[in-house]
Amino acid sequence: MHSRFVTLNGDEEVGVALNTMNERRVNGAPVVDKDNNLIGIVVKHDLYKFLTERGRYPKYPLDRAMTYKVITATEDEDIVTVAKRLRRHDIMAVPVVDGLKVIGLVSLEDIVDYFINQNTNE
Repeated sequence: MHSRFVTLNGDEEVGVALNTMNERRVNGAPVVDKDNNLIGIVVKHDLYKFLTERGRYPKYPLDRAMTYKVITATEDEDIVTVAKRLRRHDIMAVPVVDGLKVIGLVSLEDIVDYFINQNTNE
């Protein structure tokens, strides 16, 4: 689990969010409210798609382009369960939450690294 990750604010402009993601070299990020509660998730592909639709502009608030139904994990879940969830939902990462607070992020890459390290250390 990454404990250092990018979060975005729902009232941020789409263009600003996209710039932040590009600068931080991430493809997706949880979206939080002013109290840091999870309210959605966004991936770059969805933002690019949003911006190519007629009448959509970089100044639109991010909450108009994000996905509200977020697949999450909890800190106490085992890695195989999380891996199966990623596969089942065909997604690359999930926010790790404690209640509504985002405390980390687990990506498919993290899971692969975990299993590589497990096999290397044996």
